[in-house]
Amino acid sequence: MILGLPSRWSASAYLLAALLCTPFVALLLQALMPDEQVFAQLFATVLPTYISNSLLLIVLVSLGALLLAVPAAWLVACSEFPGRRWLQWVLLLPLAMPAYLVAYVYTDLLDYAGPVQRSLRTWFGWQSPMDYWFPDVRSLGGAALMLALVLFPYIYLLARTAFSEQSASLIHAARVMGCSPWRSFWRLSLPMARPALAVGVALVAMETAADFATVSYFAVPTLTTAVYDTWLSQGSLSAAARLSLIILLVVSLFATLERISRRRQQLYQKNSFHTGQLYRLSPVKAWLATAYCLLLLLVAFLLPFAILLDYAIDYFEYSWTVEFFRYSANSLVLAAVVSFICALVALILLFVQRISPAAWDSLPARLASFGYALPGTVLAIGVLGPLTVADFAINDLFVWFGASGPGLVFTGTTFALVFAFCIRFAAIAIGSVESSYKRISPSMDMAAVTMGKSPRALFLRIHLPLLRKGLFAGMLLVFIEAMKELPAALLLRPAGYENLATHVFQYVSDEQLEHGALAAIVIVLVGLLPLIYLTRSFEREN
Repeated sequence: MILGLPSRWSASAYLLAALLCTPFVALLLQALMPDEQVFAQLFATVLPTYISNSLLLIVLVSLGALLLAVPAAWLVACSEFPGRRWLQWVLLLPLAMPAYLVAYVYTDLLDYAGPVQRSLRTWFGWQSPMDYWFPDVRSLGGAALMLALVLFPYIYLLARTAFSEQSASLIHAARVMGCSPWRSFWRLSLPMARPALAVGVALVAMETAADFATVSYFAVPTLTTAVYDTWLSQGSLSAAARLSLIILLVVSLFATLERISRRRQQLYQKNSFHTGQLYRLSPVKAWLATAYCLLLLLVAFLLPFAILLDYAIDYFEYSWTVEFFRYSANSLVLAAVVSFICALVALILLFVQRISPAAWDSLPARLASFGYALPGTVLAIGVLGPLTVADFAINDLFVWFGASGPGLVFTGTTFALVFAFCIRFAAIAIGSVESSYKRISPSMDMAAVTMGKSPRALFLRIHLPLLRKGLFAGMLLVFIEAMKELPAALLLRPAGYENLATHVFQYVSDEQLEHGALAAIVIVLVGLLPLIYLTRSFEREN
């Protein structure tokens, strides 16, 4: 091995990967356990509805996110219009808003008793729902719209990058041949951006398949809500595990498509636009472009945030309690610990992959990234099994020695939450650090070899300083996701433990988000500030 890599480095990498893959094995074993005919009953009655609703929701959200994101991405990448420079990064802000908060805000606005329908009845003299038709926001279509508003930045970011990196000479040739901006977009830019769009759609589909809070709030039966209900209401962990395998199959399909599309994307030439090469729109079209981007930002982020802020101000005295500080501390500590562990895991796995010539030493990093494909409800089942076995083993060992057992060391503490979050979000840190590793020239490693540096010296004195920016970005992204993660927190939290996500969702479920609006604002702001930092850093680099 390069630098005489000690075997303990490879052993550590494989051990970490094995730990992060335990939920997959546990899920399969749990699914093989008898379930007292619960799954058979589900299969014969409601399972087709769960599957069809889940697939239809994925299709609707993906289409909606595409329709919202692609026009905005092309406009900010290829056209000049008022406000373009700051709109190109503020359109990412909806990522900081949990979908279930957006769902609650718009349900409050658009329900029969909400201000929109009340105003319509006042203006037109309508007396009852029989006098007019208004779309039902509490429906599968409503859930799809809420998720599309929050998830479209995934596609927007990738599409914007793809449009801006397309060959400027090809676009110029299209102009010389008399192509209008619309024809150039439809016949040239859009086909060339298809791999990036496929990646974005795959990410949106995986996030949609993993969503629990929004569909639960709208009472839309999907596979994620089925797992939750089967486990907690019917008491069949085995049937829930079988449902989880179906979700995992769907998510794995989209994850595979994403990897295939990303591999194809590398074939395209990258030659960025310059400001002078942007399309100069007419004044009317330029202002329409600004209006579209502003409207998208308003609907997806500014309006829900403003309403939450108004709730937080009106109910500030009710929310500003000792419990609020305790829940905030729980969320911050949990997210900080998870982001640190994920960063450490990413560094170890990718360092072994970097300096080992053995092809199989890249396997641990790939295996450790699979956890991101696990929705929170599925992950909870996969984590609970091995940790429960470990708890019983520890207590049996104490009893064998004639001592009193320590109780539920893993499943009865926040260890289960930390473990589950690390499994789910390690892929984010790995991806960020891996992209930074690709910018480090292999010649630096070779120079370290000639100077007689050990692997430890290479890592601490050369790699780590050069990886700081990517490492910090990965930790921020993990921190944001850990603050928002709800299903795993709901299912794995120990008795008496609450964080901001579970606290807010409890109020959402009780139709009293006003009382939890301050906690919701904290979740959004904690995700918003790092997001602004990262996007502004990205703009400075480009």
